[in-house]
Amino acid sequence: MKFKQIGYVISMYFLLPAALYAQDASNMIPKQSAVKDTSRQTDLIDIAKELFKINPQKPRVQQEKKIYFSILPIPGAVPGGAGRALITSTTAGTYLGPKSTTNLSSATFAPYWNLHGRYGLPLRTSIWLKDNAWNIQGDIRFLVYPQNTWGLGSSHAYNEKTLVDNNYIRFYQSALKRIKPYFFAGLGYNLDYHSNIKSDDAAIDLRQFTGYPYGTKNSSVSSGVSLNLLYDTRNNSINPLPGSYVNVVYRVNPTFMGSGDYWNSLYVDVRKYVPLNPSNKNQQNTLAFWCYYWTVLGSNAPYLDLPSIGWDPYNRSGEGIDQNRYRGKSLFYLESEYRRDITTNGLLGFVVFANVNTVSGSGTLFKSWHPAAGTGLRIKFNKGSNTNIGIDYAASKGYNAVILNIGESF
Repeated sequence: MKFKQIGYVISMYFLLPAALYAQDASNMIPKQSAVKDTSRQTDLIDIAKELFKINPQKPRVQQEKKIYFSILPIPGAVPGGAGRALITSTTAGTYLGPKSTTNLSSATFAPYWNLHGRYGLPLRTSIWLKDNAWNIQGDIRFLVYPQNTWGLGSSHAYNEKTLVDNNYIRFYQSALKRIKPYFFAGLGYNLDYHSNIKSDDAAIDLRQFTGYPYGTKNSSVSSGVSLNLLYDTRNNSINPLPGSYVNVVYRVNPTFMGSGDYWNSLYVDVRKYVPLNPSNKNQQNTLAFWCYYWTVLGSNAPYLDLPSIGWDPYNRSGEGIDQNRYRGKSLFYLESEYRRDITTNGLLGFVVFANVNTVSGSGTLFKSWHPAAGTGLRIKFNKGSNTNIGIDYAASKGYNAVILNIGESF
């Protein structure tokens, strides 16, 4: 692995956000038409203040550039076979410019530890500079991450799986400049490094089990650059209001940047949020749709970097389906969700959702579909950032799960 080249590129991207912060906006973004005034709503912070008699009569006023924290320590199951673990999910949101012209910047840190040598330190950020002149996106992970695998395609039964141990380092960083209102373009650097790849069953040869020759022994490195295009009319990625989102990422992994083999990929993500009662901006009553298409171009992509259900950028796809259950050279995913407030003060809400995916690998793309469905409760944790605690139950054939999250699935 060419660590010198990779280290140089990483250091440049650490410095990039600071350099971009001083750039001026070339054309002002239109004011957000769906910004909610949530000061009269109720969240768990308000309830706690009332219980402990901390200014119970004084409503909290929304302020510019205030940081909104949401912290949820929970026991739960880590996807991919790590078993039960202690997970502390922390989400922070803030405005780096006027709320009317600047999206909410967000950072999510969700470390886990299962007390048996399995741990993960994932940090994901989306920073919007003043007037949305730039969007800086980051995804950094250090994981000791076992994950079940079923090989390529969808020909294997649920019990035909093996646990793959590996240590994983991910470093993704991109900077996108606003070209025109809501439309952004930029470049990124992407590193995926898997080491100590092996089945927990010494009798299983992963190359033979998966039927795939690349990245199934010892280690794999994918290091490359990406071209990023973004169209985003939402103003809050933690709990999106009505709007649209389109993200296109074309990634190239040349060997001179440290990749074991040359390969490239395309990821296209489309989302739409449709208000069913647009006259009432302070009540959630929304239909949300999400689809993405993810494919590798060429035949040399490492096995653990192939498109797989649950491995979208925020690991939110496929609720009700075991992570990695379906993996292939191409993956198509579709989800729809209905979101509705239960109480008029916004404290409680519910969702109903369904999703379906199809993967290639055994000749089944667009021929074999794998559905899941579920429902969930929403509790307003922090009205300043419109952050909900989500408690979902979802199920598919042979699998079901209870999922706890901070923020919406998409």
